[in-house]
Amino acid sequence: MTVPGATHGPTMLERAEQWAHAIKRDVLALFIAARDPRVPWYAKALAMAVAAYALSPIDLIPDFVPVFGYLDDLVIVPLGILLVVALIPGALLAEFRQQATTVAAKPRSMTAAAVIVLIWIAAMIWASWWFWRWWTS
Repeated sequence: MTVPGATHGPTMLERAEQWAHAIKRDVLALFIAARDPRVPWYAKALAMAVAAYALSPIDLIPDFVPVFGYLDDLVIVPLGILLVVALIPGALLAEFRQQATTVAAKPRSMTAAAVIVLIWIAAMIWASWWFWRWWTS
């Protein structure tokens, strides 16, 4: 007997979140695979290209283009992941996915983030000072 309003599995939103986490894990696993000597060279090259494209802020189609802007993120990256996954032996891929899960679970350093932000601020101040001196001379 079913209870009205009861759910029988994950909702669509929960499935989308699981898919997004799997994509993120696999991109990191491909980055790890691209640096491993046991992976064939052609799989390494493609793994690095897919990981770089997925992590790059520059898209083939800019995100502000209606509909097509997100199409590359929703189609090109998963298809690239599927292709590379097919080229990497299953045992190695399982190992890389485990490493990716471990790396993603590590805490992030707020101190390192603050240092990087301070370096960028210092670089902007220096560039502004240099430009001001050049402009006024």
